[in-house]
Amino acid sequence: MIDFDARLRAIRDATREAAEDLRARALSVDADPDAMEQHFDSPTFALMRRAGTPEAYREPVPGLTDDLLDESSCLETVVGTLELARGDAGMILAAPGPALAGVIVRLLGDDEQQKRFFTKLHGGRVHTFFAMTEPGRGNDATAMETRLERDGGDGWLLHGKKRYIGNGARGGIGVVFARTGPSALSIRAALVEPGGPGWYGERLDMIGLRGAYLSELRFDGVPVAGDMLLGRHLPVTRRGMWGAIKTFNNMRIQVAAAAVGTALAMTEYVAEYRKNAPGIHQATNRAEAARELIYEAAARIDRDPERGYLSNVAKVGATGMAEQISRWACGALGPAGLLEHPLLEKWSRDVCAFEFMEGTGNIQRLHVAKGYQAGDADV
Repeated sequence: MIDFDARLRAIRDATREAAEDLRARALSVDADPDAMEQHFDSPTFALMRRAGTPEAYREPVPGLTDDLLDESSCLETVVGTLELARGDAGMILAAPGPALAGVIVRLLGDDEQQKRFFTKLHGGRVHTFFAMTEPGRGNDATAMETRLERDGGDGWLLHGKKRYIGNGARGGIGVVFARTGPSALSIRAALVEPGGPGWYGERLDMIGLRGAYLSELRFDGVPVAGDMLLGRHLPVTRRGMWGAIKTFNNMRIQVAAAAVGTALAMTEYVAEYRKNAPGIHQATNRAEAARELIYEAAARIDRDPERGYLSNVAKVGATGMAEQISRWACGALGPAGLLEHPLLEKWSRDVCAFEFMEGTGNIQRLHVAKGYQAGDADV
């Protein structure tokens, strides 16, 4: 069990309070994810934006002077993400700011690239995207078809298609993974700003996590400047997939944290409206046990970012648990529960999406099996 020091307790308490702001906005964004203007000044959005921005590029935000959140620590981020998800996980994904793209830019970007990316987000009106997944191929890098071709000079032309990209069709800047050649080492991450020739983005019609604005992106010769390929200052082996693997090890735990936070929100919601609902104690205990697992997984990532065994275990366990608690919660409030409680109905749709984020359960089980055989299960 992870012992909380004063800093972790402060992060937990601050984000738990901030989560109320997300919950108050959740149904509005779910109903119309295009109508974000009224939410851009959310103080919780500002808190998340600062947390994902390196100190050198942070903008002053009125009312925010204590930088409790720092995404350089996986454990601190997980504690904050879980509490914010108790407000609403969909709103975390709807927020403008660095998000997953910011993680990879911090890992692979040089000073100029980081400055360009993070300063563009000042003001809290710009969404970002992380484009890895392709239709029919998921995140399988060996099957990736999106490519970067030389433009005859120092730049590149981007060709291909990505699907299920959060905030893709409304993003102002993001990261796209593509091949510059046939080998695994040729896969690179490029910093891309939409809107130029050959860029097409379309929001997909989703049932859950509507605020995430999952999109399909198509590239037909999109110009990419030569200095926008991330990792150019790094060794060849640490430019593309190395950064993606480190990012996914971290983000799987964030998805698990969002799932656990949503499960806790549902158990608390049921307890509020039906205090003695059958199974309430078992559901709460399961969610709290999953919370301890993801804390331990996050602490291990902080010790060794390339060791992803426990993050895979946490993701499989947390997402499955959250779906089961969702089904229990819907039944606990009676036949008309989803009609009478629109927030619970929203969460029951959202929670199913966690299974597909950062690798499905089947993929995670394969990673767990391989990690166990390789001895990665050892503490």
